[in-house]
Amino acid sequence: MTFKVNSKDPVLVTGANGFVASWLVKRLVEAGVTVHGTVRDISDPRKVTHLNHISKKGPGKIKLFQADLLETGSFLDAMKKCTIVFHTASPFIIDAKRINNPQTDFYEPIVNGTKNILQTVDDTNTVKKVVLTSSIVALYGDLNECLTPPQGMLTEKDWNKTSSIHHIPYSYSKTMGEKLAWEKVGQQNRWELVAINPPVVVGPSIAGFSTSGSDDMIKSFINGSLKAGAPPVAFGMVDVRDVAEAHVRAAFMKNAQGRYIILDKAVSFLDIAQILTNKFGPKETFPKKELPKWLLWLIGPIFDKSITRKFVFNSIGYKLSADNNKSIQDLKMTYNSVDSAIEEMYQQLLDDKPFQN
Repeated sequence: MTFKVNSKDPVLVTGANGFVASWLVKRLVEAGVTVHGTVRDISDPRKVTHLNHISKKGPGKIKLFQADLLETGSFLDAMKKCTIVFHTASPFIIDAKRINNPQTDFYEPIVNGTKNILQTVDDTNTVKKVVLTSSIVALYGDLNECLTPPQGMLTEKDWNKTSSIHHIPYSYSKTMGEKLAWEKVGQQNRWELVAINPPVVVGPSIAGFSTSGSDDMIKSFINGSLKAGAPPVAFGMVDVRDVAEAHVRAAFMKNAQGRYIILDKAVSFLDIAQILTNKFGPKETFPKKELPKWLLWLIGPIFDKSITRKFVFNSIGYKLSADNNKSIQDLKMTYNSVDSAIEEMYQQLLDDKPFQN
C-alpha cells in the first residue's frame, strides 16, 4: 500500500543527484511536492539532466540550487521556507583505488558537511524535521560485532565502537556524522531528527550512470575480478527504492522517531553470483566458489589496500545479522526483493543506459 504524502511546503534534498536522493526526489515530485535540490555544480548536465526530466513529468517540481557541503552558508537559499530537510549528500566509495585520503574523502564531507547543514537548519526557523541518511555501519565496525549484541543481532540501540580514521574510515565517518546530528538536535527543541540506517544499497540508477559505490561491487561480476573466487562475507542489502520510501515515511509519519535499520537481507558475493546465474545464465566472470579466509589474509593486502589483515580477521567469514522490525512496525515498510534489484543493477551496467520508468 502506497503511503500518501501531503505537503504544501517545499522540502530540501541535499545531494539531489545522488543514487538514493534521485529516487527520493522522484517519489516526492510524483506526490506533488516542491523539492529544493542541491548539487555541487548546477551547470553540469550529468548532475541535473535526470532531475529536470523528473521535474517536467510532475505533478510536483524541482528547484535546483548550487551548494557545497564544506562552504558555510551555501545551503541558506536552498533551505528557505522548507519544513523538512533530507540530508542525503555523502560520499560512498568501495573501490580502494579511488580513496586518496580518508580525512578529506570521508570525514570532512560527512562530519563537517553534516555540521554545516545542521547549522543552517538552526538558522532557518521554518524547518521542523531533518531526515538524515546515515548507514548501518554506524551500528557496527567489523562484521564479527554482529555476533556480540546482547539481543543476538544488531538493532538501532547499537553503535560502531571499533572503526577509526585508519580502520574502515567510511564507517567511522558515518558514525561520527550521525552522533554529531544527535548531539545537535539535543541542543534545541524546534526541529526533530530521524536517522535512516541502510546497508549496501542496490538497484538501477535514474541518472543512467554510476552514482554509487555499490556499482563497483556489481561491476566485479562483469569485469572478472572475482573469477578466481569470492570473499566469504555477507553484507546487508536493500533496494534503493525502499531506502527512498523509508526517507519519505520517516519525514511524514508522525510517529517516526529515532533510528531505522532499512534492510531486506544479508547477501554474500557467492549469493549474488547465484542470483545473476539464475537470471542471466552462467558467465565466466561469475565466481563459482569462495576463497579461503587464510588466503585473503595472506595476499589480500597486496592487491587491495582496503583489505587489511585486521579487516580480514574481523569481517571475512561473517554474516550481517540485523533486526529491521522497527522499520516494519513504525514505518509500515514492506521490502522489495533485493534479488530483483541486483538483477536490474547488473543489467543497467551491461547496457550503460538510463533506467526507464
